[in-house]
Amino acid sequence: MPTTKKTKRKTMRAPRPAIKDGWLTTARRVASPNFNQRPPGTKISLLVIHAISLPPDQFGGPWIDALFTNTLDPDAHPYFREVHELKVSSHALIRRDGEIVQYVSFDERAWHAGVSQFNGVSNCNDFSIGIELEGCDTQDYEPVQYQRLATMTRLLRRHYPAITSRRIAGHCDIAPGRKTDPGPHFDWARYRRLLQTRRR
Repeated sequence: MPTTKKTKRKTMRAPRPAIKDGWLTTARRVASPNFNQRPPGTKISLLVIHAISLPPDQFGGPWIDALFTNTLDPDAHPYFREVHELKVSSHALIRRDGEIVQYVSFDERAWHAGVSQFNGVSNCNDFSIGIELEGCDTQDYEPVQYQRLATMTRLLRRHYPAITSRRIAGHCDIAPGRKTDPGPHFDWARYRRLLQTRRR
């Protein structure tokens, strides 16, 4: 009798994120020119969480990429005339739909913190990694943003073990009075609960 072979259908899993040469392998890469070398011997030991929306309180569009690559059109929106000449960057961005964009290698010094201090040490750009969430002070963040942030945080802490649970801060914590992000709508308790959840 003829035999029939049963074929097993393979399910394609999304690739697991990893860090290679300072870059997240699953992120969309948009290289920013706004970075430099960390001071020699500096240990990466702080994670700073930010929020950004361009124009303010609006989401989507190419404007964050443009800001971090010095290509923001000052005529595209009145607010852009105030910020288009800034030379700033962050290491990565988590958009409202969960997409991750990386602008600067984690090993390099991104220009995200500005005048800042953590535990009495100034110039946080020297020893920190900056992660932007697409968001603002007036709206809740999306569940997928918390999930992506928690996954990225766990990965960063494995790769840079000096980033302990006590060395995660908001921009508002390292620049009080000057910055408010990630703002009152960022749920720190939810984020920290997710950090305790291990991926199966």
